[in-house]
Amino acid sequence: MAALLRRLGKGSTAALLGGAFHGDSRFRGGRTTRGAVAAVSGGIAFLCAWSAPLTCHLEEEKQEASEKVALNPDKWTEFKLIETARVSQNSHLFRFTFDSDAKLGLNVASCILTRAPLGEDAEGKKKYVVRPYTPISDIELKGYFDLLVKVYPEGKMGQYIAELKPGDVLEVKGPVEKFRYTPNMKKHIGMIAGGTGITPMLQIINEIIKNTDDNTQVSLLYGNVSPDDILLKGKLDQIAATHPNIKIFYTVDNPSTGWRGGVGYISKDMVLKGLPAPGEDTMILVCGPPGMMKHVSGEKAKDWTQGELSGLLKEAGFTEAMVYKF
Repeated sequence: MAALLRRLGKGSTAALLGGAFHGDSRFRGGRTTRGAVAAVSGGIAFLCAWSAPLTCHLEEEKQEASEKVALNPDKWTEFKLIETARVSQNSHLFRFTFDSDAKLGLNVASCILTRAPLGEDAEGKKKYVVRPYTPISDIELKGYFDLLVKVYPEGKMGQYIAELKPGDVLEVKGPVEKFRYTPNMKKHIGMIAGGTGITPMLQIINEIIKNTDDNTQVSLLYGNVSPDDILLKGKLDQIAATHPNIKIFYTVDNPSTGWRGGVGYISKDMVLKGLPAPGEDTMILVCGPPGMMKHVSGEKAKDWTQGELSGLLKEAGFTEAMVYKF
């Protein structure tokens, strides 16, 4: 586990997305699985070169139709926890396993629902707490997914997951589609995240950087309490350093000695300088705790629709059509 935490601290891609955990042959074999997928894709390309277009189309459809998916949108499914790692003082990484021949079944950007028992009601029926989470592992991976969970003192679901031990199971349903991302849908996407609100942003960023034909520019403002609370900073820094189309600016309430990022809450000045200007080819995505959402964009409506736009983004000239609240 000490070695695992050192890798998390360095923020390598393998450590944070797909290779962070050790001790299970299923995960050491993940690269072999992806290699097998590449071999199958190569086979399809060969078939296309030597067959009629219709034959090629039918073969691709057959492969897609036979692909296994672990999630069920209509049924709670148990996923087994196999390993955990501490990421910050109150945040943990959890890896859950399923059929090694299946994908989880997410699209970008979507989340899963988790539930935990809360005893029984007056009629003796089981009660549950249900919360959404966005996996941070690549949606194309097979056999497992990773959750980044921040554990709050009053957070019943987070506390429940934190108490799980390897071998225990978590009930999951989904996927729940949020924002439907397509390559090059906008020229420039701005992101504002706070705390674990980074997870859907990372899901979209991962989708952009793995597609060489996607030229989307991304500007991310990421706010946290202190530098130690910045989740997955090593991974984010590595992405920004190797992909010039991804820009990241951090701000914290309580800076440490030598801190070189922003200080304080996300401000109008940060929005104006760090995000793309309002326009038809611009989209701003927002995800974070209620206080941040109210300050930046206004919260969602009570029925969980997008609600009215307010806060810094409205002051900066953005319209409701240009903003999506996770």
